[in-house]
Order: sequence, then structure tokens, then C-alpha cells
Amino acid sequence: MKKRILVLAPHTDDGEFGCGGTISKMINEGNEVYYAAFSACQQSVAKEFPSDILITEVKAATKVLGIKPENLILFDYDVRTFNYKRQEILEDIIKVRNHISPDIVFMPSVNDIHQDHYTIAFEGIRAFKNSTILCYEMPWNNFTFNTTAFITLDESHIQIKIKALSEYHSQKHRSYANAEFIKSLARIRGVQVNKEYAEVFEVIRWIME
Repeated sequence: MKKRILVLAPHTDDGEFGCGGTISKMINEGNEVYYAAFSACQQSVAKEFPSDILITEVKAATKVLGIKPENLILFDYDVRTFNYKRQEILEDIIKVRNHISPDIVFMPSVNDIHQDHYTIAFEGIRAFKNSTILCYEMPWNNFTFNTTAFITLDESHIQIKIKALSEYHSQKHRSYANAEFIKSLARIRGVQVNKEYAEVFEVIRWIME
């Protein structure tokens, strides 16, 4: 049965880093994927780029993954202020929930130390307590991470993930934004389940029908 899948990304590019390969695989299998990003981090963009560059980049990146333009949902919260706007964010997430009614929701880990990621994780759990919830891995922010679910991937899924992330020209200075790291992490997770590649998730809730 085809699924309706929602990716919650605190900032543009978080969804691609956390589950870009899985998004590619899910779309290839005929599932409908939606992507909601809550901030384009305009306050943090380097001076040599337009302040709204991440909006352009997320549109290009999600297109590479195969997400339909109409399935990309962009909010305009200021970066590093989410914890002050929890109720507003929860209300926006509920609106998305009511519009999409997703079967599976991907979101950051509840153990993610970034304040914006943490807020999206906990408000997401409140909104989607009746859906399957899987938290994606971001090693640079995760002090602990329970590797309780693996989604196996092919080389093609990893290459699409890398290609999608390459659209973020404004983020290439980050130590984890390179093809070698992305592929190596997927290979490590694959080895853990005797496959070539995988992405790993924490299970918050799993509903089988």
C-alpha cells in the first residue's frame, strides 16, 4: 500500500541530511512525500550570498530528490528562536497534519541538542501521536542516538542524496556537507545490517495496519 510521508525539517537541508536517501527510495516506490521546512535561516547566511539563498536551494534540492514542488511547504521562523514560539509552531504542524494526514513522519531526534531541532521533534510528537514517527540521525547534533530502525538503500539512492545536497552551495563550508562523509555514514549503517547502504532512525511510534 502506498504511503503518505511527511518530512519535518527545522531548517532547509536538515531533511536531506537526515533522510535524503530514504526520501529518494520512498518516491521511487510510488509513495507521496511532503517536505515541511520551518526556517531558511536568513539571519545566518554568509554575506556573499543573498539572504534568501536557502529558499532557492531547498527548491532545487527537493526537486532532485523527486519531491513535487507543490509538496514543499516553507515556513518563515527565525533560526534559533523556535523554543520561544512553540505554540505557533505546533499550530502550523497541526495544519500540515490536517492537510496531509501522513502515514509516516520523519523528524529530528528528541536527543538533538540544537534548540530548533529539539522543538520540532517534541511539537511533532505532540501533533503526530497517531502516526508512525521515525527520528532521523544528525551525528553532529546527537549526543545519543538509538539505532532502532534501518532503511536499506542502493547506490542510486545515495548518489541522489549527494546530488540534492550539492545544491546547497551556501552550506558547502560545513564539515559534514561533503560526499565522502555522506557516503561513508550510509556505508557504516549498511554494514550494521549486512547491506551495502542504509539510513538509521529512532522509533518513537510504529503503527502497523
